[in-house]
Amino acid sequence: MRFTKVFAVLITAIVLFIAPIASAEEIVIFHTNDMHSRVLETDDGKKSIGLAVLTSYIKNAKKSNPNTLWFDAGDTFHGMPRINISRGENMVKLLNVAGVDAMVPGNHDFNYSAERLAELAKKCNFPVMASNVFWKKDGKRLLKSSKIFTLKNGVKIGVFALATPETLYKANPVYMSKVKFKDTVEVAKQEITALKPKCDIIVAISHLGIDESSIIKSTDVAKAAPSIDVIIDGHSHTELPTGITIGNTLIAQTGCYEHNLGKVTIDYENKRIVSKKAELLNKKAINKVVAGNGSDGADKLLPPDEKVTETLNEIEKKNKTILDEKICEVSKSLSANREIIRRSESEIGDLLTDSFVSATGADAAIVNSGTIRADLKSGVVTRGEILSVFPFGNIVEVRKVSGKTLRQALEHSVRYYPSTAGGFLQVSGITFEYDPNLPQMQRVKNVTVKGAPLDDNAVYSVASLDFVFNGGDGYSMLKNLPLEKAYASIEEVFAEFIRNNPNLNFKSGRIKRL
Repeated sequence: MRFTKVFAVLITAIVLFIAPIASAEEIVIFHTNDMHSRVLETDDGKKSIGLAVLTSYIKNAKKSNPNTLWFDAGDTFHGMPRINISRGENMVKLLNVAGVDAMVPGNHDFNYSAERLAELAKKCNFPVMASNVFWKKDGKRLLKSSKIFTLKNGVKIGVFALATPETLYKANPVYMSKVKFKDTVEVAKQEITALKPKCDIIVAISHLGIDESSIIKSTDVAKAAPSIDVIIDGHSHTELPTGITIGNTLIAQTGCYEHNLGKVTIDYENKRIVSKKAELLNKKAINKVVAGNGSDGADKLLPPDEKVTETLNEIEKKNKTILDEKICEVSKSLSANREIIRRSESEIGDLLTDSFVSATGADAAIVNSGTIRADLKSGVVTRGEILSVFPFGNIVEVRKVSGKTLRQALEHSVRYYPSTAGGFLQVSGITFEYDPNLPQMQRVKNVTVKGAPLDDNAVYSVASLDFVFNGGDGYSMLKNLPLEKAYASIEEVFAEFIRNNPNLNFKSGRIKRL
């Protein structure tokens, strides 16, 4: 009996010795989203990681683990003057040397037009993909649809991309007339059907977001297409410290402005995913000091990537003459915090809309808060700083608007409260109250224009941006209205106003939430 037990133990040991020992393969996907061209460590109040440092970190990680990829979830080619001046090409140069592996365009990546986006995509050393965007003229896709990445360990990752249909009105609608968006969920299912037989892992890069005000969210796609293993998301500027899981799908998003680098780790063993997790690495974690790692025993920071730094220096040198032009000096700072300006009246919104009325002589002015992208800081204001605040190059227009239509626009402005919405209007020459407890499109009360009660049958001259008058941010009621006159770009109108008003005088109390 004892011999039998010993023999069994020996046999078990031999089997364990000769049997292949399975070990999990670690696959890493780094991800970024909604950088809006923030590429310097000094961007966004020094909260941004900086593309050179971020690149250095990822390149070192790729050396340690070749089964590593970097995906970007859009709103990347547009946002800051150093990039906008080149209509996005400067960002292409940076991403090429940084080593991004794939990208989906965000709505703001269409800001130079769909044609320009297609040009920029051809200049990229990596695929820019959008499975659900097509040309109206011939029905062909604007960009590539998908790519299969074969890793060093032989694992095949099928990647497709989904751009938000909100682009039709969250980029300038004039530029969007030539493209169409097919049903996001149906396209996702088609891509999965095509990729699944060839791939081990399915990843979607999406610029959809998880904001409740969005038409279609990444969470909706995850519910309807459960075969997606990971969704790398953008658009809603949501920080997901550990991601969220919908069924089998892990959704990851970093927030915005390069405040974090996202990292998804997948453990893969015996042709199946054993585990997957998401985490965010902030600036401190990325640029972490490791005690005594210098040659002299001193602390040493992670050095920025040399190629990205060199490219940045070349870009800055070319842009300097234009961006350093002094406009004026102002006495105080005004905040562009999106949690404030996209939900309520703001000082910078009051000042901006006042500049429209001053320049045009219109009865009133309305501006979508999504136009305002950075704080206006006290002291010397340069052209580059104004371009940072208003990066989109929109034109100021005055159009004839009926009182009834103006009331509809104000209702649309507050319909999504308490969600933050880029379509929330800042106003001048107008006061109104609204009750968020009432049904949508029935919330606005006690509207005045130039101090008198709004007359639904009257016609007012209203100043706004071409973006809004073209139906941007959902203002379809303002499309095709009679044009009185077109003026200069928003940054030129604003620059002239603060040049003559350096104390930034304005009157608040225009919007009251009941």
